[in-house]
Amino acid sequence: MAFHKQLKDKIISAEMAQGRMIALRGSGKKVVFTNGCFDLLHPGHVDYLAQARDLGDYLVLGLNTDASVRLLDKAPGRPYNSEKTRAQVLAGLACVDAIIFFDEETPYQLIQFLEPDVLVKGNDYRVDQIAGFDLVQKRGGKVVTIPLLEGYSTTALVTKIKSH
Repeated sequence: MAFHKQLKDKIISAEMAQGRMIALRGSGKKVVFTNGCFDLLHPGHVDYLAQARDLGDYLVLGLNTDASVRLLDKAPGRPYNSEKTRAQVLAGLACVDAIIFFDEETPYQLIQFLEPDVLVKGNDYRVDQIAGFDLVQKRGGKVVTIPLLEGYSTTALVTKIKSH
């Protein structure tokens, strides 16, 4: 299956993202970074990403590769959707400007490389638990936690599907 060009153009390398971010910052724009697996996209994910995008002018999403998801030991058989499938679905969201795959357990190295202005995670994390918080704060950036939309989680969705 070939991705539509508009979707494919959002799925980029870290080097390409860094170039875009430098240009954006040069024109006074603020770059936001978040990350996750986004295995089974649901309203909680969409709300979270829209809120993250509202914190700046350009949202970069670090997407766990399939190997990275398995490192997290989320549940047997995860991810349910391949990294390419997850990226294509996320690329269809207007609030997501760029998607970069990462293979590690956390995006710490990616954050170090990209140097975002704002780092975002859900409020199920404390700021000091967010990978890269130290890097962003040291550069004078902001680290923000966003309230999660109640009643939505991948685990709850999987439980509901299995119960039917």
